[in-house]
Amino acid sequence: MALIKRSVIVAGALAALTACAPAGYNPNNPTGDAQQVAAAGGTAAPTATAADEGTGAAPRTQTVALTEKLIAKKLPRMGAVVTDQEGWVLYRFDKDSANPPTSNCVDDCARVWPPALTDGNARLQGVTDDRIGTIDRPDGTKQLTVGGWAVYRYIGDTKPGQWKGQGVGNTWWVITPDGKKNLTCVPKTPPKAVAPPPLVEATPSGASGASGGGDYSY
Repeated sequence: MALIKRSVIVAGALAALTACAPAGYNPNNPTGDAQQVAAAGGTAAPTATAADEGTGAAPRTQTVALTEKLIAKKLPRMGAVVTDQEGWVLYRFDKDSANPPTSNCVDDCARVWPPALTDGNARLQGVTDDRIGTIDRPDGTKQLTVGGWAVYRYIGDTKPGQWKGQGVGNTWWVITPDGKKNLTCVPKTPPKAVAPPPLVEATPSGASGASGGGDYSY
């Protein structure tokens, strides 16, 4: 009987932990097997395996594309979020500033957390005009802001509606339609971000070479 009670208590504790964690979160191995660390301070491990639920999918590689639409919606366990037109959840970064609106996520950081870029014509659904703005990035592109906070996607999310970036390094948070941090569901152990994908650069011969690696502490 004592053994049964102990098992019930342990199961209940695990359920309480995983009930408020990103989809695919493993309380015994919160970063995934040998998952690499990126945009929240830490050192890189050998490989990156941020697996999708039941698929074993690796972190997606994002191309630079405009965010055509901002959509306010509610997700199970998380509540109010903002997504782009494809349903990818958007995030804000504590090391940025909302007054004045400023992004401090560049280079490798921006490859893990691609900025939500705009041509100034983003359509809104459930998000009010007075909460939306833009900032100029160092490369001349414009990034959307919500409530003054620059917004980003996360390449560790492997399908729309996921929010594996929630609480990464205690600096990355799902953003609400008014620009606040959504703290409805926060993992007890902060997840670590995936490593930036290889950077492909042109060589003088016209071939291409990949570069990457190093210290991912931003």
